[in-house]
Order: sequence, then structure tokens, then C-alpha cells
Amino acid sequence: MNEENSKWLVVVNPMASIGKAGKDWPQIKQILINEGIEFDDILTEYPQHAIEIVRKAIVENGYRKFIAVGGDGTNNEVINGIFTQDVVPTTDITMAVMPMGTGNDWRRTFGFCIDYQENANIIKAGRLFKHDIGKVTYYNHGDPRVRYFLNAAGTGLDEVVCQSTNAMKQQGKGGAARYMMSVAKCLFTFDCVHVQLEVDDQMVFDDEVLSLSVGNCRYNGGGMMMMPNAIPNDGLFDITVIRKVGLPKFAANISKIYDGSFIKKLKEVSTFQGRKIRITSIPAHSINLETEGETLTNSPFDFEMLQQAINMVVPEKHIFKNGC
Repeated sequence: MNEENSKWLVVVNPMASIGKAGKDWPQIKQILINEGIEFDDILTEYPQHAIEIVRKAIVENGYRKFIAVGGDGTNNEVINGIFTQDVVPTTDITMAVMPMGTGNDWRRTFGFCIDYQENANIIKAGRLFKHDIGKVTYYNHGDPRVRYFLNAAGTGLDEVVCQSTNAMKQQGKGGAARYMMSVAKCLFTFDCVHVQLEVDDQMVFDDEVLSLSVGNCRYNGGGMMMMPNAIPNDGLFDITVIRKVGLPKFAANISKIYDGSFIKKLKEVSTFQGRKIRITSIPAHSINLETEGETLTNSPFDFEMLQQAINMVVPEKHIFKNGC
């Protein structure tokens, strides 16, 4: 392991937001330079590349500070690079974001806007928040594997919409409007799945679900406030289960999903909190999971909370006061 490097490493996903990140990177780079932020930069070249870049940067090049330029998927890869190395405690590492991309759900919880200059100012100010990280073990054809996540994970309709959206991205199509087209299309074709949910070793749910979301933060699915009571440093996952609901009723209440009030307004919704979660499908292995745009196959899914495991740079004004 090399001596600690005091510079930021900026990891840019040029394909984020259907290529907007790559197009705008020269502008963003100049803003960071103008603010006197010392950094090196590197562009990813293929999916999962950021994981390799960040892991190597920590172990071989001594970097301890990272800026992710992209969407939630880019954040996810940077987090997995940080948490799959074992030479530096993750609490010694700082991560910042320059958000763009299709979903941008993590930034909504903290009130980031999509403005390059404002986000450069936030990075320069360096307000740190000790952020929880989710760890999920999944079983790829019986082979246990691990993935970490900053924001949220989901199964049922969540995962099917994720697959549909990723397919559109590969065709060069994206944006909020096309995401909503994916949601509408999947609502018409999706069949509810039977899951068992255990929270802190207690069986709390055993039924068919339309959607099941697990989060450190409040938003998932491109601005839907799926976990409106989540606090990203309290050591607890927030879980929201939506049971089978008719399409007309779902459509009539869509605005309530975006403001979080659906958890009180829809009798088909149940919420839970816990540090350890297991999701099992019936029949076995019949569902997948999405974590910030990445599809994981297949159940059971075992979640573990890593409390206040990394330092995230956040705006000075945010709603979470503890653990800063």
C-alpha cells in the first residue's frame, strides 16, 4: 500500500444520463479547478469499472477521497470499490458526488440540486455526514455473493422496472419520461410474487407483493418517496411492502407515492424497520433484487446494516442532525 494521497480522485461515468456526464465533464472539471479543489480524474470504460478503479486507487495509490460523477449506479460502484478493499477502514474514507443520471434518488434525501457550481461549492465546504451502508448477500445460482449499497434496494415491480429501464438505456433512451413509461408498461404485465420477510429474525410478512423496498434513504424508483421515514445514519433499514393492488387504484394514488403519504393512505402498504433482513421467495429463487440499477440474482437476500460506515459530503442545510 502506498503513502496516503491528499488529492481527490474524481471517477467519471461518461455514459451517465445517456452520455451527458461525458459531454459535460470538461465544464465540471473546470469548475472544480476554479474552486481550487485538488484532484486527479479518470473515466470509466465499461460496467463495474469504477469498482476496480476505486479499489486499486485505495490499495495501490493511497487515495482516501473520491468524487463520483454520474447517477446512483455510479455511486453504487464507487461504494463497492471502497467496501471490497480491506487495507483501509471505510470510516477513513470520504466520498462526494456530482449528481446526474436517470434516477438520482440518493441526492434527493439530502436536498442536492443538479447544478455543477453549487455541488462544487458543497464539495469545497466539506460538510461530512457519517452515512450507513447496506450490505446484501445474494445467491447467484447457489453461489453466495455480496453487494453494498448507499441508498436503497428493491424487488418485485422495482426490479422489473429496473431491468426495463436498463434495456432502454442500452438503446440510448432515457430520462424521467421514459422511466415512467417503463413503470406503466410493467404495471400492466407484472404478476405479484410471494415473499416471506424476516426482520431481526422475526417473520413479519408472508404474502404476495407488488413491490418491496429496503432503504437507508427515502427515495427509490426515480423520485418515489418509498421510505419516507428513513434516516441514513440511525443504523436501521426502512422497509416498505406494497401488497397486490388493482391498477386503477395504484394509478389514482401515484402522486401519494411521490410525496410519501401513500404509507398512511393505502391499506395495502406495510412498513417495518430493522438491522437485519431476509427476503425469501416462494417458490425458491424466483425473484431478483435491484440495488441502485444493478440486478442481483437471486433469493434469498440477506441484508446487514453497517452503521455510520463512511463519510459522505453533504449540503450544509439538510434535515439529519445526528452523526455529522
